[in-house]
Amino acid sequence: MVGDLTRGGLPGGPDTAGPRPGAAPRPAGTPRTVGIVWGLLVLNTLGSAGAKTIIPLPRSLIQLVTMGALVAAFALALALNVRLRIRPSAFLFLLTLLLVASVISSAHLESGLGALFRCARLALFVGTLWLLSRWWDGGPTFVRHHIRMYFAVLGSVAAGLVVSPGAAMPDLYGGRLVGALWPLTPPQIGQYAAVIIGLTVLLVLGRRTDRAGAAVVIVPSLVLLALTHTRTATLGLFIGLALAIGSLMLTSAAARRFFTWAVLCAAVAAVAFSSALQTWFLRGQSQENFSNLTGRAKVWDALLAAPRTTTEQMFGVGLGDKSFGGLPIDNSWLAVYNEQGLIGIALVAAIILVLGGVALLRPPSLPRACAIFLISYCAIASYTEAGLGDASPYLLHLTVAASLLTVPAAATPVPTPEVPRRHIPRWARRSEVT
Repeated sequence: MVGDLTRGGLPGGPDTAGPRPGAAPRPAGTPRTVGIVWGLLVLNTLGSAGAKTIIPLPRSLIQLVTMGALVAAFALALALNVRLRIRPSAFLFLLTLLLVASVISSAHLESGLGALFRCARLALFVGTLWLLSRWWDGGPTFVRHHIRMYFAVLGSVAAGLVVSPGAAMPDLYGGRLVGALWPLTPPQIGQYAAVIIGLTVLLVLGRRTDRAGAAVVIVPSLVLLALTHTRTATLGLFIGLALAIGSLMLTSAAARRFFTWAVLCAAVAAVAFSSALQTWFLRGQSQENFSNLTGRAKVWDALLAAPRTTTEQMFGVGLGDKSFGGLPIDNSWLAVYNEQGLIGIALVAAIILVLGGVALLRPPSLPRACAIFLISYCAIASYTEAGLGDASPYLLHLTVAASLLTVPAAATPVPTPEVPRRHIPRWARRSEVT
């Protein structure tokens, strides 16, 4: 499906707006190895904690694979960009400042030596993104890589469901879909499915792929998303798509038709299947459990009530495992506050605001719509998921958005060599005088 995407520019989008004066020369095409580097970054952010797999995998082995993938990604990116040609980026600059804040907060070792290890991981992660920025051109290149890699991850989830349905939908997770071949939790699977569904729908509306190829991605991903019962991913998908398609409605008849039919179908489904939708949404939880967000609110209250010094409030306690009191925080803003303090929150908020502001200032186009979807999805998911302050899939989503909002660089001009006058024939000299 992704191979059907065209490489050309988008009518009315950044690709046809002309190069930015003074921009760095654009490389001649994107090497295929960039896709491999992106796949290694995706592998690194899959994590090592989750459900029990069919074949038990030691956590140390999983961590070795994920960290090895990050080191390999950095080495490959450096080999591709030996001359260290990078694109200026406010997103990467703010991400680098977040890395500096993380190192400062982790230097006190309140979170142990593991905090410095996580800082080293974040440094390799950010360094790889800087090296890849050379190939940011406002086109759909990294969107294609993103869809391919996460669709492959979902393929492993589907394979685990076929091989062992009991292990893929264990009672421990309330019958929700998990990774049976690689330890993935329901929120992770829901996130990956929602993101590639949204991006693929936008590519169809932008005529970057055919409908049959898109259905191969969208239909199974929707099934997996439904089996995870992930409310955050579902809401992020619908709200993000609504905002993204809304940005195209003034310039795209296909977007207007899709939006109209989507609203009609949603209204019919809400009336006809209201009971089933309510059952799916509640997941068998009591009203009290639903109101405190499956126990998240209790952890949040305890975190905010914990005494902190001025230094801890400003810089946090250092990078950790996004937990407090042994329980997951499941909120990006509170996780950043706990680990990187108020400075970290300010930097993460600046990243979201800068990307969102740039997206709003761009003219309507498919890259802008894809960026709006990714930014809005990450902002919505940040309320019940952690990851904006560390190497995570959410930072990869925002990186794709940043690549889509980059103004295309100027093509490298071919210099015309000057011919010495003594080498010019006499008849040519006479014609010059004439």
